[in-house]
Amino acid sequence: MEKQSPLGVLICGAGATGLTLAIDLARRGVPFRLIEKLDSPFPGSRGRGIQPRTQEVFEDLGIIDRIVAVGGLYAPQRDYREDGSYAESDMGEWRDATPAEPYHLALMVPQFLTERVMRERLAELGHQVAFGCELVGFAQDEDGVTARLAGPAGEETVRARYLVGADGGRSFVRGALGVDFPGQTLGMRAVAADVTLTGLGRDAWHRFNGANMERQVAISPLAGTDLFAIQGPIPQEGEVDLSAEGLERMIAERTGRSDIHIQSVSWASAYTMNARLANRYRVGRVFLAGDAAHIHPPTGGQGLNTSVQDAYNLGWKLAAVLGGAPQRLLDSYEEERRPVAEAMLGLSTGLLEAMKRGVNRRSREVQQLDLRYAHSSLALATSGETSRPSGALCAGDRAPDAPLRGAGGHARRLFELFAGPHWTLVGFEPERDILPPRPGLRIHKVGVGRELADEAGHLRKAYGLAPGAWVLVRPDGYVAAIVASEDADALDRYLRDVGLEPTGFVLSPAAERELVPSRDRG
Repeated sequence: MEKQSPLGVLICGAGATGLTLAIDLARRGVPFRLIEKLDSPFPGSRGRGIQPRTQEVFEDLGIIDRIVAVGGLYAPQRDYREDGSYAESDMGEWRDATPAEPYHLALMVPQFLTERVMRERLAELGHQVAFGCELVGFAQDEDGVTARLAGPAGEETVRARYLVGADGGRSFVRGALGVDFPGQTLGMRAVAADVTLTGLGRDAWHRFNGANMERQVAISPLAGTDLFAIQGPIPQEGEVDLSAEGLERMIAERTGRSDIHIQSVSWASAYTMNARLANRYRVGRVFLAGDAAHIHPPTGGQGLNTSVQDAYNLGWKLAAVLGGAPQRLLDSYEEERRPVAEAMLGLSTGLLEAMKRGVNRRSREVQQLDLRYAHSSLALATSGETSRPSGALCAGDRAPDAPLRGAGGHARRLFELFAGPHWTLVGFEPERDILPPRPGLRIHKVGVGRELADEAGHLRKAYGLAPGAWVLVRPDGYVAAIVASEDADALDRYLRDVGLEPTGFVLSPAAERELVPSRDRG
């Protein structure tokens, strides 16, 4: 039976990527449908590292406190020697939080808990996942995508303006598009399992034979659960016994210990490590995101994080175009995200090679706080930008946080101002308004006699602003432009190009300046 649905977006795949996109579209009021061919949620812990940049994304989506509550920090790594003694080290660089970077440590949250929190958030926004619903075919035309879905009630046809394939490394959407997925098999096969066991404490990430790829095994407590995660390389060929007995036997052989006993297996998988990147992220009205666009080895904890940020980048752009912004805005998705995935593939494979040598320590690179879109077509070059000193924050950079003080005396943060589906324009000690208000843009002024005060100078330090400068921040928390008052017309054109049109009778920026009362002209 044919069914036509007035959807803005059809999302295929309800893992972390699809859920991020669904939450973002839901809070923007975009009609969508999120389908998942599995009959129930993914039960494993596979993607369990939540990096600081992704924590910032989760704060904006309204789930960071819940994510922290269900997870925890990584336990220290305990490397055992042949004689049973061991050495302990931290998994990554321990740093204090700063005003500009409030999240500074990776969280350990099993993937099934992260996705459960995300589904709960989606339900609060009035939506849910359609489990047991499979995309079996689609065709696109100039105006949209016609998709055939198979579910418990039979087959139906759905019409949507856009289709997003967030359906994993074996993506049906990517295959149907004919998009190449080049890369390499990394010559390593591994087992991953979530189990209950006795014989090891929950105070450490236990690692045996770290420099021996034939006997290596890592057993780590899974924060927020009573489970342990087992990881270890296995032979390239042959069957693997993933039962409790089989895994216990593998552990005994590799550790030389007979006191580690597995009671049950919650989830287990044997997989071959690959590093692959789709040649294209977009074909017409169809997009690829997450593992459908790139797959990484698990080293460095980059896969889920890169995938979440794909969706976070794409969501606001889809909403803007569905709201009337030019179609070309969507071209920036591949332009910005594909180079990031390419860099993450290089990082993950480099960490894998280091792990083969017995080195398993993560640097700042894995935190994804330094990712930037400096060469994006959405990074506006202005006189305010070109006059800035070398090394200063630029358009395309991640927008830092900073503590502020509201005129009413209460503490505020820049991230609070950014939170939500809108763009944000912040003026630092401005002499006059640079633009009149418009829907989708929130304007804030910082300085003496303004709504907000930069008492400790953290905003000025992080952004390198001179008095009178303005910073435009995108909905996904990246700097779009740093402008001076003479850039008002360029800023107005930019905002119109991304769909932020003034409503009603609004003067041009130049005419607006002519009408500013003299007392506000400095």
